[in-house]
Amino acid sequence: MEEKIIKTEYSEVMQKSYIDYAMSVIVARALPDARDGLKPVQRRVLYDMHELGIRYDRPYRKSARIVGDTMGKYHPHGDSSIYEALVVMTQEFKKGLALIDGHGNFGNIEGDGAAAMRYTEARLTKITQESFLSDLDKDVVDFIPNFDETEKEPTVLPVKFPNLLVNGSEGIAVGMATSIPPHNLGEVANAVKAYMQDESITTKELMKYIKGPDFPTGGIVINKDDLLEIYETGTGKIKIRGKVDIEKGKAGKTNVVISEIPYPMIGANISKFLMDVAALSETKKTQDIVDISNQSSKEGIRIVIELKRDADVDNFINMLYKKTRLEDTFGVNMLAIADGRPEVMSLREIIKHNVDFQFQVATRKYTTLLAKERERKEIQEGLIKACNVIDLVIEILRGSRDRAMAKDCLTQGKVDGIKFRSKESKIMASQLMFTEKQANAILDMRLYKLIGLELEALINEHEETMANIYRYEDILERRDSMAQVIINEIDEIRRNYARPRKTIIENAAEAVYVEKKMEEMDVVFLMDRFGYARIIDTATYERNKEAAEAENKFVFPCKNTGKVCIFTNTGQLHTVKVMDIPFGKFRDKGIPIDNISNFNGEKEMVIAAASQTSLNLYRMIFVTRLAMMKVVDGGEFDVAKRTVAATKLTEGDEVVSVVVLNDQRQMVLQSAEGYFLKFAVDEIPEKKKNAVGVRGMKLSGSDHIENVYYIQNGMENTIEYKDKTLDLNKLKTAKRDGKGTKVRG
Repeated sequence: MEEKIIKTEYSEVMQKSYIDYAMSVIVARALPDARDGLKPVQRRVLYDMHELGIRYDRPYRKSARIVGDTMGKYHPHGDSSIYEALVVMTQEFKKGLALIDGHGNFGNIEGDGAAAMRYTEARLTKITQESFLSDLDKDVVDFIPNFDETEKEPTVLPVKFPNLLVNGSEGIAVGMATSIPPHNLGEVANAVKAYMQDESITTKELMKYIKGPDFPTGGIVINKDDLLEIYETGTGKIKIRGKVDIEKGKAGKTNVVISEIPYPMIGANISKFLMDVAALSETKKTQDIVDISNQSSKEGIRIVIELKRDADVDNFINMLYKKTRLEDTFGVNMLAIADGRPEVMSLREIIKHNVDFQFQVATRKYTTLLAKERERKEIQEGLIKACNVIDLVIEILRGSRDRAMAKDCLTQGKVDGIKFRSKESKIMASQLMFTEKQANAILDMRLYKLIGLELEALINEHEETMANIYRYEDILERRDSMAQVIINEIDEIRRNYARPRKTIIENAAEAVYVEKKMEEMDVVFLMDRFGYARIIDTATYERNKEAAEAENKFVFPCKNTGKVCIFTNTGQLHTVKVMDIPFGKFRDKGIPIDNISNFNGEKEMVIAAASQTSLNLYRMIFVTRLAMMKVVDGGEFDVAKRTVAATKLTEGDEVVSVVVLNDQRQMVLQSAEGYFLKFAVDEIPEKKKNAVGVRGMKLSGSDHIENVYYIQNGMENTIEYKDKTLDLNKLKTAKRDGKGTKVRG
């Protein structure tokens, strides 16, 4: 075969491939169909369970069997995605209406996952069997070949109500996502009836029936006035609060009890909420909390926060709304597949799509039923006519050589070859004109059908068939009749399965939290050489002053309402709120400084630390490894950001010394090669914090600054250098930017 090479632009191939992939994800995996509200994997799981006969009134079957069968026949993807879809359809706390009845551990509202599929069992719920799958045998929807064309699967399930609204949907496709909240079944049913009675009804009028979303977790929707725009556009944000009750606790204390949570808090966010509440106490945002306990069970959510006697309960609850996820947002994007393409729809459009679908299903259903009734009528009329001439029929059967001869006589009046008892019988037989189906029914008829009661039952059955034909013809010919049938079905679903609304819809004022001002007091900051920091009160410090200064690298007073500035060798300034540093006893270990700041202990080293308040009163001296130096006004470090550049460094340079300029008169720079340069502090110019500075000492080769010493008047200044004592006061005073004096050991 001749080789054929097609040349094409690579970018065009990639673009087409990506578009094909995106559309496949959008239509065939991630987004629900507007008609039945199901994603393909959900539809396939339900249909497979229907085919396996796992009905609501039959025993449970292993989830692994359902997942395997679905994957092998209809959904050629990973078993985990199929099982996850099955699990979600069993969880009443996620769905407005559970579609699968699960037996075993299918997870819980607090985020614990379901057991492995080999341990759990499932079956269809009654409403799924009755309202999703019951009419599949009546040719109501199209069937298409599965992935390997060995089976047939429905393109959509004939759901009898807007499941897209009742159960909602969430899914992420390529470049788009859907997020539809669940609604109350009874309200949705009433809205569908209202639309069918007046198709010009507006979204605003429909909202007289559908008040808003009805989350299975309850809660309170607090932006009622925004719902109309959300339902008209299909997008928006719904604000939800948990339900909070106040109970009397022990010893005059107050218990704040959370009995319902916002829908987005389902799962791991409950434990996150508990951690956030605990953090409010740990960071001193509130000092009202005595205890937090999660007493939730199968009966429902119950989170108890015990408060002090004199706590401002209303302010505390408002703080929970502002500082935690007890008030959360549900982003609405009512995106679904409509007419084969993704479309963001309003509330009215979703109902319209479903109602149009109901009429299509009903038309196909009653067309099929009418055809069956007409066929039944034909056979019944043939049997009744045969009973009236039963003696002739028996004579034909006895006189015929085979079934074909008897059938020809019954349908065409052919009497050749048939033995009759009389000429009259032969003449009557030649006049018979039964249809093909009637003749087959007569030939298959059993003798007990000739009993009088059986004949009477046949006549009654014929009358019932005629009534059904008349009814079906009326339904198909008159839209009003068909609409009434659909309304009756929806009414029955509402009577059997509707539940009271759980979510309250209201307009609530925004939570106003007045943060209590912390009483300002003097404290002492301690940080050891390992970077563990803590705060102690001044009295404790005075009692342990010597030990504190001996055991810690940085010790200085500050205000509990202030900030601590930490300077590092990389030239960074990290600020930490004093209230974020644990306040405790002198022997407490403290907390690593990198836990409460952006300080990176692996790459940075703390050079200096000081109170931000005190820095405003002083100036700072910076000295780097390559002998660059400057004086900076401390006020420049009064910044709001947690991390800023404290100084500018050249490539390969780092800070070796940062000190507060107080009453130092002279300073000494010591290089690694043993050069000492002593000069007056006044020679260092004042620069901005983002300046490199000036050179303090001439360095040769790879030499660098190793130590910086400061000399105060009237004080002895000696150091140990190469096992000898060196008196810095005796060093020759020179000018800045000199080479210095070589000191030998």
